[in-house]
Amino acid sequence: MSERYDAIVLGVGGMGSATVAHLATRGVDVLGLERYDVPHAYGSSHGITRTFRLAYAEDPAYVPLLRRAETLWRDLEDEHDRQLLYRTGSVDAGPPSDWLVEGSMRSCEEHDLEFERLSSDDLAERFPGFRLPEEYEAIYQPDGGFLRPEECTVAHVDRAHRAGATIRARERVVDWRPTDGGIRVETDHGAYEADRLVITAGPWAANFVDVLEGIAVPERQVVTWLQPNEPDYFEPERFPVWNLGTSDGRFYGFPVFGVPGFKFGRYHHREESVNPDAFEHEPTQADERLLRQFAREYFPDGAGPTMRMETCLFTNTPDGHFVLDTLPEHPQVAVGAGFSGHGFKFASVIGEILADLALEGETDHDVDAFSIDRFE
Repeated sequence: MSERYDAIVLGVGGMGSATVAHLATRGVDVLGLERYDVPHAYGSSHGITRTFRLAYAEDPAYVPLLRRAETLWRDLEDEHDRQLLYRTGSVDAGPPSDWLVEGSMRSCEEHDLEFERLSSDDLAERFPGFRLPEEYEAIYQPDGGFLRPEECTVAHVDRAHRAGATIRARERVVDWRPTDGGIRVETDHGAYEADRLVITAGPWAANFVDVLEGIAVPERQVVTWLQPNEPDYFEPERFPVWNLGTSDGRFYGFPVFGVPGFKFGRYHHREESVNPDAFEHEPTQADERLLRQFAREYFPDGAGPTMRMETCLFTNTPDGHFVLDTLPEHPQVAVGAGFSGHGFKFASVIGEILADLALEGETDHDVDAFSIDRFE
């Protein structure tokens, strides 16, 4: 006999842990299934620090979701014994009229966010770790900062457990199928049934949702931590989180926190689409050279010895926006996928949205832009 639940969440990373917590606190008998540890470093919800920013160059429409996410992170933090969200301010910089600068400013103006437009000299005077070309400009927004992803997952899981959720790690989901009464999930340990299913499987999402094949595409990503030659310049009090547009692509980074070195990476690092079960986990010297060359040019006081490198996985959609929807042919199944390298900061509100979709089939949040059928 298979065990029966009100809802099952497939994948308990950043998004899944938040979803389990939101469902459990609404009184839902929920099971979370995770093939690795909780938390783990095989997907997209790790790396010691993850950016939180309100000045959102990708689209001003994200800002209301970010404000709600911030409220939910603070609520979660209030009942957790460790800080989750740190304020450093955020910087979006690049050449004049760069989309990153203009998009960041547009989000600030449309949503009445405090910001300053700075020259490269102004930026370096305030934050001496930056050494940008003279013609570059920057948008500084004081409310940005970073989240601790592993701790955020732990906090959501702790909340879920207190509310009565069951979470099973190191149990791999083999398949799921609809039934007359809901869904049935088979794992390498057994089988479970439920009225509803939420799929938050990260880079494995397309393995469980056929329509996401070729749409939610895993990509190998690498970040590094370099020990600064001027450590004081890269402390959280003097160094904000940042995005930087260059002729070699878009880069992003963080102050020193938690481990030695200041952390940064290149979006779509080497543009390697991969199989999440068979790719090069260990960073290479080629990965290091790419990142170190960038640091020498734009953050020379930070380009000291390498302290650490990590791989993670982006799961990219064709338009770079999320998938948050129920399956048209199986409305009892909700999907959160394709977060395209910028999703973690939203995890707290995405958990709320997916709980809404699973229980009601709709949400008060504006998620029309994230429909699964937009790719047809």
